[in-house]
Amino acid sequence: MSCRVYLVRHGETVWNANMRFQGHADIALTQLGREQAESLGKRLSGKTFHAVYSSDLIRAYETAVILAEPHGLQVHKRPNLREINFGKWEGLTYKEIIDQFGESARKWWDNPSITRIPGGEKLTEVAERCYRALKLIVEEHQGQELLLVAHGGTIRCLVSSVLGIDLNQYWRLRLDNTALNIIEFPEWGKGILVLYNDTNHLVGGSGDTFSDR
Repeated sequence: MSCRVYLVRHGETVWNANMRFQGHADIALTQLGREQAESLGKRLSGKTFHAVYSSDLIRAYETAVILAEPHGLQVHKRPNLREINFGKWEGLTYKEIIDQFGESARKWWDNPSITRIPGGEKLTEVAERCYRALKLIVEEHQGQELLLVAHGGTIRCLVSSVLGIDLNQYWRLRLDNTALNIIEFPEWGKGILVLYNDTNHLVGGSGDTFSDR
């Protein structure tokens, strides 16, 4: 039986607002980030979810707790759903990364799937760990509907892996804070992208109109 996964990017953090790379840095939500999560929580309050999962980083976990509260569900943390480890780039802006790590930064943006960030990960490593985590979750919840809160890079990697998109092009997949994405799994290995980057629950949000089926 089919498993439907509602994938959500966490709410805004200060580093999001300042355009700083977060990675594994444990940065909490801003007030706006909590309000974004609450708006999505209201939107999804009429749904029936069987389980809620999140990355163990506070920005994802806090978002997941807000979404889980109307359903009376606890949040199960999964470290393999963490954002890409940006290593020495964490806390820096794009300009600062280019200024300080010019050649290695250019190599990563040209070919992130096989280029290791200084002190961090290659994109293939991120895709492998988050895909493995999702597979275990989906196989455990056949015939159920799930909420899973993670990060921009993680969700882009998952969508790319499910659809067979070249990981080096994953940056083409825009993903906003608390964007809703849905993947239907009639069976593992045959995932169908139902909805992507839907932010209609936010003021001025954009994206496809949400429908239950």
